[in-house]
Amino acid sequence: MVRLADLDEPERSHLGNVPCTSFDSEPWVTGPPLRERRIAMISTAALQHRDDQPFLIGTGDYRVIADDTPANDLVMAHISTNFDRSGFEQDLNVVLPLDRMHEMAEAGEIGSVARFHYAFMGSTDPVQMEDAARTMAGHLQADGVDSCILIPV
Repeated sequence: MVRLADLDEPERSHLGNVPCTSFDSEPWVTGPPLRERRIAMISTAALQHRDDQPFLIGTGDYRVIADDTPANDLVMAHISTNFDRSGFEQDLNVVLPLDRMHEMAEAGEIGSVARFHYAFMGSTDPVQMEDAARTMAGHLQADGVDSCILIPV
């Protein structure tokens, strides 16, 4: 990922002044012990299956990634010239740590890994993601997920 300080003007100023939306928040709640939690991951790396419809700029949709998806079946649809994909190309775990989550489940550190994980296009205004996120929350609930790891990329 390129550092803001490394960008040329006017892009540095433009990105440094992009407004960040704030949302009302609920207080944190206490959940079950980590060793009992079912965990899903949500990445903003614009991951998708090779045959999925590409992400469109400015839409808040997401892609579903089955837990048993082979890493070589996934592509990163993020197209910014400021986005370094080399880590992802070497190891999917950089943007979706499936192997690490399964290791934690096998070691009894977490209860289980969800059947499905999700990916958004990170360069999208979060307001555009709200409807999709509410729909995704229903899928998470149906899968028995009680915790999510958000992976900003």
